[in-house]
Amino acid sequence: MATASTPIDDSIVSELETQFRGTLLQPTEAGYDEARNIWNAMIDRRPALIAQCAGVADVRAAVDFARTNDLLVSVKGAGHNIAGNAINDDGLVIDLSPMKSVRVDPEAKTARVEPGVILSELDHETQAFGLATPVGYNSTTGISGLTLGGGFGWLSRKYGLTADNLRSVDIVTADGELRHASESENEDLFWAVRGGSGNFGIVTSFEFDLHAVGPEVLSGLIVHPFDDAADVLRAYREYVATVPDDVTAWMVFRHAPPLEFIPEEWHGKMVLILAAFYAGSMSDGEEALKPLREIGSPIVDVIGPHPYEGWQQAFDGLLGPGARNYWKSHNFEEITDGMIDTFVEYAASMPTPLSEIAVAQLGGAINHVSVEETAYPHRDAEFLMNLHTRWEDPAQDDECIAWARECYEAMKPHATGGVYVNFIPEDVGEERAAYRENYDRLVEIKKTYDPENLFRMNQNVTPTS
Repeated sequence: MATASTPIDDSIVSELETQFRGTLLQPTEAGYDEARNIWNAMIDRRPALIAQCAGVADVRAAVDFARTNDLLVSVKGAGHNIAGNAINDDGLVIDLSPMKSVRVDPEAKTARVEPGVILSELDHETQAFGLATPVGYNSTTGISGLTLGGGFGWLSRKYGLTADNLRSVDIVTADGELRHASESENEDLFWAVRGGSGNFGIVTSFEFDLHAVGPEVLSGLIVHPFDDAADVLRAYREYVATVPDDVTAWMVFRHAPPLEFIPEEWHGKMVLILAAFYAGSMSDGEEALKPLREIGSPIVDVIGPHPYEGWQQAFDGLLGPGARNYWKSHNFEEITDGMIDTFVEYAASMPTPLSEIAVAQLGGAINHVSVEETAYPHRDAEFLMNLHTRWEDPAQDDECIAWARECYEAMKPHATGGVYVNFIPEDVGEERAAYRENYDRLVEIKKTYDPENLFRMNQNVTPTS
């Protein structure tokens, strides 16, 4: 069921053309290869047809076309997905990337956002009014996949997940109907799309709550020598145990990139980076981040006032398209001494200069929401680890994937058993870990809105008991 598709011939494509305002691309047409290329260079698939939608009518027509002709469907938003589920072989890709409208209501502090928007585009529109909603930490991420999987970033400890700030959606379900879902309409569907990934339809409009943020925020990096990593992490652990929800502090092991503020003699050497953000006033932030800045003897400390938009884009250069990527991820309730030792051990054997071990601080407002309130189940996690293995030479595939899997296994005894759905690299296989105790309820909702499993190119909730 995961791969079956009926062949697409020209006669049935011509039927879709009469109903379609956007662009239809077949393998021989100009623009096809560009449209099928995605962020992770490990994914090389050739769909039979790519339907680049101009609006809701196109999305409905494409869904009806796929259902009627029994086609394998994948949905492409914008940004990136590690598993490459946006593209399939021999089926239909419903491409939402041309749908880029953002409409901000500064009085109501809301934004309506179409599914082809990336985070930098959303931030650009909301920051014009000094507003923002919690989104991811890389501005080239697409809003659709981020939100449907949960979504977390620098504002999440204060304001919750991206999905927690969702007021409503317009969504095309498998029967081709456009439905509105919110706390008061199609409530079961609204519950499911907040963490249940793309299993329930194609969202054509997201409505978000916005918050007063920026235009400047206190943020930045503290870079420590790798030799000091264990001591720094123990001090970091004590610091984050008592910080208010306004503070977010992440830790990253990687080879120091050749950035201007890092002394040249450290370029290419393994370091430990603490990335900090304060979601409040500068004066309060200076006081709150002071103990973090007093840890150890850092190589450099560049925490200071930065434009919120600039901080959101600060790490984009490390995650550009065209490289090969493989991730493994865990959630944790705490950082133990054994975890610290394992982090140091595997950082020392990191296979490429482009790779990193990143640990995000979660908790705060994220965990003030109950597990039952949304489909996103990981309300016990205080930290999230992403083993972001990245390389360019296909000959290194086995080495890099093996390193990530070995580190993942070594960290498993310390983990909750849950995994963030947007960080799963394999096409299938970790659905129970992704949706946990909410899986069975998701199955029931899937039966209602997609009983034939049309939307299955994802961490799939199968409509069976």
